[in-house]
Amino acid sequence: MRSEQEVMELVLGVARADERIRAVLLVGSRANPAVAKDIWQDYDITCFVEDITPFYNNPVWVEEHFGRPLIMQMPEAMRYPEGDDTFAYLMIFPDGVRIDLSFDFRKYTDNGEPAVVLLDKDNGSGFLPPLPAPSDRYWHIKPPSPLFYYSCCNNFWWCLNNAAKGIARDELPYVMHMLNDVVRSELHDMIDYYIGVLHGFELSTGKNGKYFRKYLPPDIYERYAATYSGNNYEEIWASIDTMCDLFHTLAVAVAEHFGFTYRQEEENGMREYLRMVKELCSM
Repeated sequence: MRSEQEVMELVLGVARADERIRAVLLVGSRANPAVAKDIWQDYDITCFVEDITPFYNNPVWVEEHFGRPLIMQMPEAMRYPEGDDTFAYLMIFPDGVRIDLSFDFRKYTDNGEPAVVLLDKDNGSGFLPPLPAPSDRYWHIKPPSPLFYYSCCNNFWWCLNNAAKGIARDELPYVMHMLNDVVRSELHDMIDYYIGVLHGFELSTGKNGKYFRKYLPPDIYERYAATYSGNNYEEIWASIDTMCDLFHTLAVAVAEHFGFTYRQEEENGMREYLRMVKELCSM
């Protein structure tokens, strides 16, 4: 696998040799100083050009300059294109290097996401404004307002009714969607709040909670891992029970920290409903 230096030399060599490319920006995890480097990180590269037409849906040009990838995805050329003001080539090469190469003709707007200027031929007078040193503050956990806390709790408990009904109807895909997309999203938010209470809110748990293990106490993380199940309904019921118990532990701790009111009656009501459905399913 090529080194970071080799990949950067390739990207910058192409950009410097083409006057149409005016600036190059690195974003993503490689621009984030808080993320530990490893060989699996993508290279998220944006090239700024005055005319996007030559670079739009032109994989031949990309392969001539970067080589033939094992597989390529071009999101804007797929079923649901996002527009014609950007175009991206997501590529994995034979040595395992992944480069997400985007072209954009709009001026860059700094929203706080970590970004590193790799090349600016116009010295700040073109596509790129002066940018501060990159930090991960953009991704930090945000303390919940009372409304966000209550909404998280209410939606967690409420949406479990859909999972239970899916089990009763033997609708496994629907059950898994409700548990792992809808209900788990609320659990993840509460885990974020809990980690913020433990460690302060000047940190990020990463995309989809990938750093939960780093910040959660080992016993809490083990309980979290047990919320995942196989496709057996008995296992799914057990994972729901674990999820409920864990959410209660976290939500009560967060409420105590912020002085919020935890609505135990909502939990009680849903637990009673889950018990009823489970009992009817066993008949």
